[in-house]
Amino acid sequence: MRIKTGYRLRDIAGETIVVNQGTHGADMTRVISLNSSAKLLYQELAGKDFSAEDVVKVLADTYDIDLDLARKGADMWIDSMKECGILE
Repeated sequence: MRIKTGYRLRDIAGETIVVNQGTHGADMTRVISLNSSAKLLYQELAGKDFSAEDVVKVLADTYDIDLDLARKGADMWIDSMKECGILE
């Protein structure tokens, strides 16, 4: 999978959000706000092809957690990004 091109992180009023650059008439009622873990994953994986196991590895290595907990977090992040249409 891969984060779609055109999406960028922006810090606005202390929040990290994902915006779709270059889209005219963007629907601002659908703002995607990221917590620190989601932001980390986005930054680490943007511009690359990656698998669910790559997401697990980033979480496990960064937070020094076991693989089962990292896998749960990875699945949640992937599901959320897919639901928002950010992953291809």
